[in-house]
Amino acid sequence: MSEQRFPEPTVGIFIFNAQGELLLLQSHKWPGVYVVPGGHVELGERLEDAVRREAKEETGLEVYDLEFIHFQEFIFDPSFWKWRHFIFFDFACKTDGQQVRLNEEAQTYTWIKPRQALLLELDSYTRRSLEEWLSRHPEAT
Repeated sequence: MSEQRFPEPTVGIFIFNAQGELLLLQSHKWPGVYVVPGGHVELGERLEDAVRREAKEETGLEVYDLEFIHFQEFIFDPSFWKWRHFIFFDFACKTDGQQVRLNEEAQTYTWIKPRQALLLELDSYTRRSLEEWLSRHPEAT
């Protein structure tokens, strides 16, 4: 295990398609639960640029209309596959695409209505961000 010196800033990406469905993934990094795409912010990169880059790298989708949801602290949580300290910056965004091309980090995906997603086994951080987003968007189904 490499010694971590500082927390790692990451972005979580809540991608919504034209039908108002949310993209959820299943990944070996978060076994047994659904999560959203995301990843590290690179040195010198703005958060919004990291959202666009990570969305493209992990799903093949172009995203727009970014909306900051909130940030969360993740400090050595055993639910992750590595012992790390992250700071999650979660964003909602839109895509016109429907065809997802996963990279090696995810095994499967689904598009689902946001309120229906709450019935799935979600990672606790994903659930918290989705609930926050829904509180701001009561019209969402």
